[in-house]
Amino acid sequence: MRVLVTGHQGYLGTVMVPVLRADGHDVVGLDSGFFADCVLGTLPGDPPGIAVDLRDVTVEQLAGFDAVIHLAALSNDPLGALHPEITYDINHHASVRLARLAKAAGVARFLYASTCSVYGAAGEELVTENAPLKPITPYAESKVRVEDDLAALADADFTPVFLRNATAFGFSPRLRADIVLNNLVGYAVLTGEVKVLSDGTPWRPLVHAADIATAFATCLTAPTEAIHCRAFNIGTEANNLTVADIAQAVVDAVPGARLNITGESGADPRSYRVDFSAAREAIGFHAAWTIPAGAHELYREYTARGLTSDDFFHRFTRLPHLEKLRDAGILDASMRRVDGSGVSALA
Repeated sequence: MRVLVTGHQGYLGTVMVPVLRADGHDVVGLDSGFFADCVLGTLPGDPPGIAVDLRDVTVEQLAGFDAVIHLAALSNDPLGALHPEITYDINHHASVRLARLAKAAGVARFLYASTCSVYGAAGEELVTENAPLKPITPYAESKVRVEDDLAALADADFTPVFLRNATAFGFSPRLRADIVLNNLVGYAVLTGEVKVLSDGTPWRPLVHAADIATAFATCLTAPTEAIHCRAFNIGTEANNLTVADIAQAVVDAVPGARLNITGESGADPRSYRVDFSAAREAIGFHAAWTIPAGAHELYREYTARGLTSDDFFHRFTRLPHLEKLRDAGILDASMRRVDGSGVSALA
């Protein structure tokens, strides 16, 4: 199968591409390269890539693909809160435009990276894909809007699938340090402290980047009737933990680390537990990684590859890195390259 992966030089894309290639797919990427050099350790070889702003993709560039895996987005809540209008422009409008062009180009399958954060403050009960969507950030709201608009495009020749990933964790050569487990382990390695700014009570569902890659690979070849215009929560119930529990797993993984729940940011309204049974039943997907195993993996990789404070707080944290590119004149205020080339929306 010939597959286009948007955001292939991002955190998830760098893990996913080797999985797809190992399955025998012909993979092409679409990326700006903004995070191409944000590498910790040895980087696997990238596939051939298309350099174009996501908002400027043409139908000709999508011709000849059997499927599109759409990972590219302005990703994380602080970035979305700071630039909500750009978040909607890229994450919503450009994503729907991409899907429409893909359909016009004859692409049969469109796998969209959504998020479990669409459930917002769902409380204690396990939420299924049929639960009310209550997004409370621009990032999550943009995902809901895309799902709605892509569903309207579905027909006998075009199959959109919405993979609502739990919060990602785990090592990727193109690291992200601004997601909860990766962040807690990195802070512990660098400071000896596992620091939680909230009160530790919110629930979070987590899933390893490698498990996300497996879920997308599974959907590429699943029978159309099993996935057509369906949403799937991607993760495992075993990884529904409170932030305090996640922090304790880090204490257990990082020698000498001490736990400090400060509560200085107050209670976090984003709290939800997720039911992941639909993906198991419909496509046979089972997440393999646990949070303790991920914490140990991150500790091992961070220490072996020499993670530094500058890496952790700047290169591998999305908002500071993009602001650095903007301050250097590489990006303009709309998150476009000043020279007009390259995709400015990366997962």
